[in-house]
Amino acid sequence: MKKLIRFNSRKDYGTDFYIQFLNLKKWSLFQISLSWNDYPSSPYFQFTLGSNGLLTTLFWVYKFGLDIDFVSRTWNWDYIRDYDAQQK
Repeated sequence: MKKLIRFNSRKDYGTDFYIQFLNLKKWSLFQISLSWNDYPSSPYFQFTLGSNGLLTTLFWVYKFGLDIDFVSRTWNWDYIRDYDAQQK
């Protein structure tokens, strides 16, 4: 049985937290990621319709980042784990 909510975190030049709701195969109804990075960046806002999902919003200020996706492809955790293992 698949989980209704999936949670993951990752450390790479800061800390990232990921939450996914209602995953079906390679699609997710709702995904959100929160980031706190070691390096500051210029603020920006990105709004996307289509491409990798229905709706994506990305917001960044100083060291804080927020990414919200509605009806989009799920993040590939296996790829991220393999990449992190290769970097060690």
